[in-house]
Amino acid sequence: MTLNPGSRGDRDAVRYPVASDPHGHRPVLLREVMDLLAPVPGESVIDLTAGRGGHAAALGASVGAGGVLTLLDRDPDNLAYAGARIAAMPGAPRVHQIHADFRSVALMMPAGGPPANAVLADLGFASTQIDDPARGLAFSHDGPLDMRLDPTRGETAAQLVARLDERELADIIFQYGEDPFARRIARNIAQTRVRMPISTTDQLASLVRESYGTRAAASRLHPATRTFMALRIAVNDELGALEGLVAAVRDAAHAAASGLPTWLAAGARVAIMSFHSLEDRIVKRAFAQMIEAGWAESLTRKPVEASPAEVGANPRARSAKLRAIKLVR
Repeated sequence: MTLNPGSRGDRDAVRYPVASDPHGHRPVLLREVMDLLAPVPGESVIDLTAGRGGHAAALGASVGAGGVLTLLDRDPDNLAYAGARIAAMPGAPRVHQIHADFRSVALMMPAGGPPANAVLADLGFASTQIDDPARGLAFSHDGPLDMRLDPTRGETAAQLVARLDERELADIIFQYGEDPFARRIARNIAQTRVRMPISTTDQLASLVRESYGTRAAASRLHPATRTFMALRIAVNDELGALEGLVAAVRDAAHAAASGLPTWLAAGARVAIMSFHSLEDRIVKRAFAQMIEAGWAESLTRKPVEASPAEVGANPRARSAKLRAIKLVR
């Protein structure tokens, strides 16, 4: 099946209701995800980024009490919330919860469980995370400069900013944030931290704005947008985790095409939703390699994007790009 990104229907409005305020997050491209993954009763599905359970609830409802739903997430609070949400559903599937990122998914699957028939990775983060000042992911409200998607482990953005030298900081801001003022921003950070630690989101945002100078007023985005995104990617090693995931899918696709047992079933559908050009490039390249090798077929001729109506209702859907493949039998 190939989904035409331009097609939008209202037939799924009842089948796949959009979660919103009660759960603190609205899942992006929900109808399109469900069309592409097409889960049926009794199947085993994996949501690699469970979040608040929006996509997972729809997947769980589709596989039903005879199915298996495995939830992964870096955020222990969101993972627990999603697990409880699914468990409370009538006819809920059997649920496994794994607190981890998805790079080693092949090693983390429950022993003796069935291989997965459908897999989703939504590379965005939950609205509850970005809206919580304590997480330090945004500059709309002042908070600690943390940025960790898993607040229980790893280096914070404040620690990263204090540790890296000026050149390393500039490289991260330029490569991950694609900010033309990366070197000026890094220099301002390096000069400021000699006098005082940079420990809050307001401090960092102000430093970036100062680095833009008079151009800050003409910037289409808030001047700090790209720097915050770049540091978040670095703090969470998001691209490294994604490379690990696509490698695991590639190995499974090869094994399935060869008739060998693996964590993905023959004919499994895999969908990955990205929100950054660097992420989409990794997914596009990996899927193309699997298709060229004859291990998978494409389910999306080009990346599926949110309709104007969805973007109007949920502006965070604007940059989403969804790609999907199906493993050959």
